[in-house]
Amino acid sequence: MNHRLKNTVFTVLVCFTMINVNAQSKKPEKDSPEKVREFFVNSLIKIGDPVLTALSNNQLKVLMPVERSPGAWDDRKHVTYLEAFGRTLSGMAPWLELGPDNTPEGKLRAKYIALAQKSIHNATDPNAADFMNFVKDKQPLVDAAFFAQALLRAPKQLWEPLDAATKENVIKALKSTRVIEPYKSNWLLFAGMVEAAIIKFDKDEDANRLNYALSEHKKWYLGDGTYGDGPDFHWDYYNSFVIHPMQLDILDLLKEKNNDYKKDFETELNRARRYAAIQERMISPDGTYPPIGRSLAYRFGAFQLLSQIALWKELPKEVAPAQVRSALYFMINNQINAKDTFDKNGWLQIGLYGHQTNIGEGYISTGSLYLCSEAFLVLGLPATDPFWADAYQPWTQKKIWSGQEIPIDHASK
Repeated sequence: MNHRLKNTVFTVLVCFTMINVNAQSKKPEKDSPEKVREFFVNSLIKIGDPVLTALSNNQLKVLMPVERSPGAWDDRKHVTYLEAFGRTLSGMAPWLELGPDNTPEGKLRAKYIALAQKSIHNATDPNAADFMNFVKDKQPLVDAAFFAQALLRAPKQLWEPLDAATKENVIKALKSTRVIEPYKSNWLLFAGMVEAAIIKFDKDEDANRLNYALSEHKKWYLGDGTYGDGPDFHWDYYNSFVIHPMQLDILDLLKEKNNDYKKDFETELNRARRYAAIQERMISPDGTYPPIGRSLAYRFGAFQLLSQIALWKELPKEVAPAQVRSALYFMINNQINAKDTFDKNGWLQIGLYGHQTNIGEGYISTGSLYLCSEAFLVLGLPATDPFWADAYQPWTQKKIWSGQEIPIDHASK
């Protein structure tokens, strides 16, 4: 190797080393708690703003693109708008429920509370340009349930301030979904969630749709925090997308109305804690997780349950809130900043990491993707809560793969 070539190789190696050192120093997991919360708020707004701004102006159907996977069942335009609305609102609701205040973040909440209320009006007003389809095909049952879940999660901001006509329209829209018969799977919980909202905000719930969902899921519990999706086990994230969060929210409401549900709630909460502990252990040192099962285009929405258990302050004792914050932060940062996650106008595009249309099943379209907002439930904890205020802590895989000790993992009984 001649002298000039040696110098060139040396220069390249030095530059490569410096790039790696710089990349390591810029890794975000040790950012200050204040910066982490700011990132969460800004990311949630980046995702939700196009949906709520357009819908509040009765322009969602005009402005939202409808991207589909190559194997899409149809054009999805009859269902995609309710998907975007219900899922965005469900994830944003705990943050909105904190209410407005005079801080910069509180002023942002005031803005999005107003947009959300206008969006609820337009989505349920039969005379509005953006009136949603709640009855055609089966899919509207799913996203009426996410809408109902949002109302349960933020009643002070998303229900109580609504005018009487809008409240009436909301109840009519929710009850109209009863014409849809759910599949014998996690879909039963969509019917149950709608009925739970009717219990909370109206009357004449369909007790059969509600109780059947809960009783069947009791049969489908497989052990160690995991349910089958129906009678069969699936390797996917539906225990977190739907099964645990919806059971928790339904049973939390029911136990306040009827003490007979208290034991069921406690049983489900214990199971959910275990599943959340497993989820925390699934996040790798570099903020990735296994791409297992269907609906991967929901991205970090796969960790809704971990976020919800942290929001409820029910993490297992061996899992510190700050390590969950650090893990979620690193993971979401990875994905949301991947090239082409958003289109040029700020709408989500199909993919797990960036833009990968082939990863979408036949039921996936643009509106479906907004389930990723569910990862932000922890924003319902105020900035002063230890979850946000405590110093950085490495998460389980970050610890073990750097030679630190971790607690022994045990199955739940």
